[in-house]
Amino acid sequence: MLHTAPHYLHRLPNLPMAESWEALDASELGELVEVPLLGKVSAGMPIEACTDTASVYVPSSMVRRNTYALRVCGDSMIDCNIFDGDVIIIERQESAENGETAVVMINDQEVTLKKLYIEKAGVRLQPANESMAPIFLKNDDIKVLGMVMGVMRQPTHVM
Repeated sequence: MLHTAPHYLHRLPNLPMAESWEALDASELGELVEVPLLGKVSAGMPIEACTDTASVYVPSSMVRRNTYALRVCGDSMIDCNIFDGDVIIIERQESAENGETAVVMINDQEVTLKKLYIEKAGVRLQPANESMAPIFLKNDDIKVLGMVMGVMRQPTHVM
């Protein structure tokens, strides 16, 4: 069986998510650092939060103080170049700016990956896929778990 190395996409600051990815070539990878792979995150309908005990190796340039990884399940973020099966690199944070792509826990049970918009009536979790509807919630129903800082992708979905 042929095994190929994953591709790493680093998020560039101050750009819309769909345009903010820069592929790292082999010369830019540097040292690989072990990061916990804590489970799965839905890019579709929210899924029950569950933990895992695996780990992945990512370039040290993607790692900050509180970095972890989650495997993406679903297609709601394809317009931001995040695909089903990708492993996203997350920086643990408890807040997000309006329009940021965040990992969000809903009602202390379900976890999803969406763009977060703060509105008068509450919060809108917006997919980056025209065929999917947003999720509307009250502010108290969500908890931001972290922000997407990078993507680890197997070669089948190369940009």
